[in-house]
Amino acid sequence: MKKTIILLSVSIFLICGFTSSEDPKDAVKQYTLGVMHYKKQNYKKAFEWYSKAAEQDYADAQSSLGFMYNNGQGVGQDYKKAFEWSSKAAEQGNAAGQTNLGLMYAKGQGVEQDYKKAFEWISKAAEQGYVNAQNSLGVMYESGKGIEQDYKKAFEWYSKAAKQGYSYAQSNLGAMYSEGHGVARNYEKAFEWYSKSAKQRLDSAQFNIGLMYAKGHGVAQDYKKAVEWWSKAAEQGYARAQYNLGVMYKRGQGIEQDYKKAFEWYSKAAEQDEKYEAAKKELEQELAELNNKK
Repeated sequence: MKKTIILLSVSIFLICGFTSSEDPKDAVKQYTLGVMHYKKQNYKKAFEWYSKAAEQDYADAQSSLGFMYNNGQGVGQDYKKAFEWSSKAAEQGNAAGQTNLGLMYAKGQGVEQDYKKAFEWISKAAEQGYVNAQNSLGVMYESGKGIEQDYKKAFEWYSKAAKQGYSYAQSNLGAMYSEGHGVARNYEKAFEWYSKSAKQRLDSAQFNIGLMYAKGHGVAQDYKKAVEWWSKAAEQGYARAQYNLGVMYKRGQGIEQDYKKAFEWYSKAAEQDEKYEAAKKELEQELAELNNKK
């Protein structure tokens, strides 16, 4: 066991060429230190090292610095700074920078909203095989933002990202199969791709797996399984799953009937989306009537 630890330590030293206590001037080493601190969630230190490397025009660091400004990690949130650093990385052909820049154009963060510009930059990154960009490009083709709506193109780009294991793309691909957009409707294929995404704990995919079990689409109808998957998504705060779980408790489908549990889940859903407030109030009234009869 001790030999293994020693060999591992030597390997790390040989790869990095420095320890975290040093103050390297080389941009690659500075960036690597930033990554190390970021993984430890020491965002201020990560920001410090990314900044040093970014100032030396190191594209990966510039992209990471833009990301941190965008999310307010280790520094105050500043969309203009995020746009500035993402642009520097993108101009060097950095796929992450190109994607971030495209998303900022799409959202109007740090720059005037421009879907065509968003499409342009996201396309550059997608062509490099960057999964986030491939999925985002699929979204743009599906929604028709920045480019003419094209379900077949959306399906194509979702497929590229999904095959690389990207959970969001896997879920989106499942939806395309389920809705018959860009491909012939195939519930079995939809269930297959939703499952891959759900296993990675994506809440929307978990919800859709539950929906397919409830409806018997692509799989034998099974209310217990529906409750199981909606529970997973509900625990992650997914409002639609919380509401559906409440419905199952109220009806006693796939789980023992429990009005209090139903009200609890209705309440959680209503806290996030007011459209569930009416159902919550209706159930609250039913509970009051039941208590009065006791």
